Amino acid sequence: MLLLNVTYTMKPGMRDTFLNAVQTQGILDAVRREDGCLRYAYYLPAEESDTLLLVECWRDRAAQQAHLTTPHMAALGKIKAECVADTQILSGTAEE
Repeated sequence: MLLLNVTYTMKPGMRDTFLNAVQTQGILDAVRREDGCLRYAYYLPAEESDTLLLVECWRDRAAQQAHLTTPHMAALGKIKAECVADTQILSGTAEE
């Protein structure tokens, strides 16, 4: 199992815009329906209004890599370009 914690530092005031776009464009649902996606959830740090945490869990690295090539991830890239200032990724693996 592949685990990813993705921390987005948002451009000032853009967190809600980002989350709204991800939901209204169907990106969140599309990712969750992908083969190998075990978890894909956004969390809001209470003390940091311009930070967003994405927790991803994939069956394996191959499933996560296939995820990156989907059309909805291309759409997400456009949203990120508008809303995200910086991205940090922590990854690890776990056995079931």
